[in-house]
Amino acid sequence: MRNFIKKALTRKIKLTRRTVEVEPSLRLVYGIYFAIATVICLTILEATYILVLRSFSSEIFSAITGLIGTIVGVLLTSKG
Repeated sequence: MRNFIKKALTRKIKLTRRTVEVEPSLRLVYGIYFAIATVICLTILEATYILVLRSFSSEIFSAITGLIGTIVGVLLTSKG
């Protein structure tokens, strides 16, 4: 999975006669890892919350939504 994230964040810059690939920093790759792991943990927490307490936690859901927005934003803007 690390290669997939690294490949998704790699930019290609066209020069006059060749194309150069600029790899992302390891901090960015590990940050995306951490964000994905956090989304998974929060989703499990939300499911447990719903099963045990029979109600929906809007705070956990907003944290999940914010993290997903951050991940998608980083993946979309890294190519530009």
